[in-house]
Amino acid sequence: MQSISILGSTGSIGVSTLDVISRHPERYRVYALSAHSRVAELAAQCERFNPEVAVVGTAAAASALSAQLAARGLRTEVAHGPEALCAIAAADGCDMVMAAIVGAAGLASTLAAARAGKKILLANKEALVISGQLLMDAVAAHNATLLPIDSEHNAIFQCLPPGYSRALAPHGVEKIMLTASGGPFLLRDVDTLHQVTVEEAVAHPKWVMGRKISVDSATMMNKGLEVIEAHWLFGAPADRIEVVIHPQSVIHSMVSYVDGSVLAQLGNPDMRTPIAHALAWPERIASGVAPLDLAQVAQLSFSPPDMRRFPCLELAYDALRAGGTQAAVLNAANEVAVQAFLDRRIGFRMIDQLNHRVMDALPNQAATDIGTLLEQDAAARARAEAFITQ
Repeated sequence: MQSISILGSTGSIGVSTLDVISRHPERYRVYALSAHSRVAELAAQCERFNPEVAVVGTAAAASALSAQLAARGLRTEVAHGPEALCAIAAADGCDMVMAAIVGAAGLASTLAAARAGKKILLANKEALVISGQLLMDAVAAHNATLLPIDSEHNAIFQCLPPGYSRALAPHGVEKIMLTASGGPFLLRDVDTLHQVTVEEAVAHPKWVMGRKISVDSATMMNKGLEVIEAHWLFGAPADRIEVVIHPQSVIHSMVSYVDGSVLAQLGNPDMRTPIAHALAWPERIASGVAPLDLAQVAQLSFSPPDMRRFPCLELAYDALRAGGTQAAVLNAANEVAVQAFLDRRIGFRMIDQLNHRVMDALPNQAATDIGTLLEQDAAARARAEAFITQ
């Protein structure tokens, strides 16, 4: 029996994780759940899974959650704030942590889990984008285990040889190939992208995701962040990470070897597959996902990405090559830009333009400590907001 803290339990990854866990009550129990403000959903999850602790973002949300749990006769302890998140990530009572809080807000708790030597199921790509070296150093120093949940990185992990040591050459790896669906605007006239509405941008053709990540998929910033994440997870330089457009989303990613072999991981587009893989690794368990029917798929197609259509992807490669705090700056600017778009304050094509302006405006610094990274994150957000206001 293993216990798990799920950070971001009411989001799509958290809900999928609970679905997989519910299929294996003999293997897993929930130690803690967290949500920022979805009190009703979190209370319902507490009633079903009976965690020891539930964490929310604010004191007001904690008061509301406590009332709902009391009405249900539940004794789950309620806490709130960033320190409480770090506490349930590092608690002795949990064996593993699902890090599924979107954005920079999930950074501190993921680092706390690493420093506590936990098995970390990483669905928060921003933790690596912002502080890749710091997180990987913490994982190594404290004998933590880091398993990727992004379908693409989980696929790469499955296609690499056992004992892979974050270095391509000793294992005969030529390059890593990240597949991308291309999002909802793959075939749309590029000259009309400035007319994209919020409703169109959040309607992903293959995956059921939150609004922010759906917009990132539409701009392919999501794939750009995954390129940066792949660099830290697998030790691959930018020129050995290739993005391939694959609209069917059946091949989740590939690894190319020096002997000409290309290994791919295939499956139906359902996040329960990588979640189940990471939960049970190195074993395999049922995920609830239907088997892949290749005859029904019938055709698999591939194409290179058009950087004119997806300039955010190019910006991510630029940030990776620049190193330092550039990736943290890009991520922060993008979070502000996407929220401004969702709030209908800026147009769709202003997202990549805003990201570019903020990267140019802030000097690159050495990413030597979390304080510097968070300072640059805050500076990038302030600069992005200033540009929007102007």
